[in-house]
This record gives sequence, C-alpha cells and structure tokens, in this order.
Amino acid sequence: MTADILLVDDEAGIRKVLGISLADLGYTVHAAEDAASALSIIEAVRPSIALTDIKMPGMDGIELLKAIKGRYPDTEVIMLTGHGDMDLAIESLKFQATDFITKPISDDALTVALKRAGERIEMRRQLRAYTENLEHLVEEKSRQLIEAERLAAVGETVAGLSHTIKNITGGLDGGMFVLGKGIELEDTAYLKQGWELVRTNVDRIKNLSLDLLNFAKTDRLEYRQVNPEQPARAVFDLMQSRARDHGMDFILDVAAGLAPMRMDPEGIHQCLMNLVTNAIDACMETEPANGAQRITLSVRPLEDGGVCYQVADTCCGMDEPTKSRLFQRFFTTKGERGTGIGLMLTRAIVHRHKGTIHIASQPGKGSVFTINLTGNPTG
Repeated sequence: MTADILLVDDEAGIRKVLGISLADLGYTVHAAEDAASALSIIEAVRPSIALTDIKMPGMDGIELLKAIKGRYPDTEVIMLTGHGDMDLAIESLKFQATDFITKPISDDALTVALKRAGERIEMRRQLRAYTENLEHLVEEKSRQLIEAERLAAVGETVAGLSHTIKNITGGLDGGMFVLGKGIELEDTAYLKQGWELVRTNVDRIKNLSLDLLNFAKTDRLEYRQVNPEQPARAVFDLMQSRARDHGMDFILDVAAGLAPMRMDPEGIHQCLMNLVTNAIDACMETEPANGAQRITLSVRPLEDGGVCYQVADTCCGMDEPTKSRLFQRFFTTKGERGTGIGLMLTRAIVHRHKGTIHIASQPGKGSVFTINLTGNPTG
C-alpha cells in the first residue's frame, strides 16, 4: 500500500524532478503549483506528508504550513528552502514543521527527512492505538466494578473513572508531544523526558486496571479457618525491607494465643497491604520530627471473639475533611501516583467479612487504621 504525499512548488521543473524521486521511493505524488491548489488537494486526499517550497507567490510556505497544521495537525510538513532562506526555515520549526531541506535537494537529505516524518507518524499511531487499548481495558474493568457494586452509584463511579482516564490519557498525550519534539530537535533530553511521561502513565493505567480487577473479585472471596497472624506476618515480611530502605521502623506486634478464625486470608492480606503501603507513602512525604518514623502492624483478639488488626503510623496525619472522604470512590491523597481504589477495595473486603474499619488521625501526629473482624463473614 503506497502513501499519499503532497508536493508544492511554483517551479514546474522542481515538481517534475522531485516528483520522480518521490515516486521511486514508493509514494503516490500529488503536485500543486501554489498554496490554494495545495489546500484543495489536502481536502480531497488527506496526505500524511506534505513538502512545500518556503517561498511562493501569494500565500508562502510558512502560511501554508500554518493552514495545514490548523486543519490537519497530524500531517507532517517538510519545508523546501534555498540557502538564503535559513531564517525562514528555522522559523517554520516554531510552527511544527517536521524538517527542512535546502535546495538543490539531494536524495540522502530527502530520504532522511521522509524517514523522520514516517517515524513521527508511526509513533503517533502506536501511542494512540496503545491509549485506545488501555481505555478499552479500563472500560472492561469498570463494567466488572459496576457489577460488583450491584449498579449502585453508577453515575458517580463513571464520573470518577472518566476523570481518572482523562488525566492519564492527558499524560500520555503530553509524553507523545515531548517525544515528538525530541525527534524533531534530535534532543536526547526531550526523548528521555517524553519516555518517562509515557512510562509513568502506563504504570498508572496498569495499577488502575489491577485495582479494578481486585475490586470486582470482592464478591468471590474464599473463606477458611486460618490463624489471623498469617496475613499480617506475610505483609510484614514483604514490606519490612521497603520501610527500612526509607529509614522507617516497621514493627509487627502479634498477641500470643490467637485462635484460628474463618476469613479469606488473601483478601485480608490485600487490606493490610493497602494500609501499610499507604502508611509508608505518607511517611515518605513527611520529615521525621523526633527520631525515625514508625509504622506498627498489630494483631489482637477481640473480647467477644474475632480479631482486631491495626496499622498505626507517626507520619503526617490527616485533617477532618480528608478523613471524611477517604473511602469515597476514586478519592486519593497521592495525586498522580494514586488510583483512589485501594481504600475502597479494603472497605469492601472488610464489609464482606461483616467487619468494620475505622480511622483515627491528627495532622502532624499520624494515623491509626483499625479493622475488627467477627469471624462470621458473608458467603
């Protein structure tokens, strides 16, 4: 399949010679002698690449470039210029020209410029396809979430997801733009910055998808008799090195003689992992006031049977407005790093166990999350 390309030059000889070179490279060439004819061809053919002389009677190449980018921003425009027009050629880059080639045009320069335009087109296609696939994935997980909540608060859920997805796709668009500038300017720093933006937002959409998947599984928990210490110790073993690496004291405090009880150990493990991860993240954003920051994961029996899990930290704490919104859909205090689903998932799992979850917190003094389980879960 050949690609359409537009060639605009007021000199018939250049149109003929350059048209032959482009045809030899596999392009279907559409030639125009002025900007007005070029715009008519673009409207009819929608070529992916346009080559235009920078100096032409009437509307010049810079004005044509602006018109093309204003109507069809994805069209790559390569400027053809004489040696005396370098200032205009450089100016054209400010208006999103892909590249410029000086006359007389060599085959090597033409090939390099067309390759660069092709790379930009392919990168844009891949990123858009990837973004669309990610949006489809989140849409599927959203349907599972809506089913899990029995269609409750559909409007709020969809609004929250739409906002989250919009932010992520906005980040991907920003990364795509910076990558494009890096290719355009051959600037390694721009390329690294653009790639980091894309990578970060891909991680965000992956985490969002996994959280949605986990939430959809909360009505399929598997209960069995286990020692309540088991999920707490597993979380401690997984997270103690991370806490230590950030200069935090992480303590596991388990009461002796805990009786086995009926629970879904993977579900409770997920709850405790969410709470400990949040505590570590909060401590990472807080300067220690007196000595090292401390996180304590404790397990205690309840007087009437069951178990009490607590995750306490000495970090930044929260004010009352923040506390009141913690379990709302898609609310997060982590900015772009959070999905706003972790605590919502935690509360759903606790409620499926017919348990309760509470928080006590003061700004500057830390927070304590308490989960009480009775041992009589749903299911």
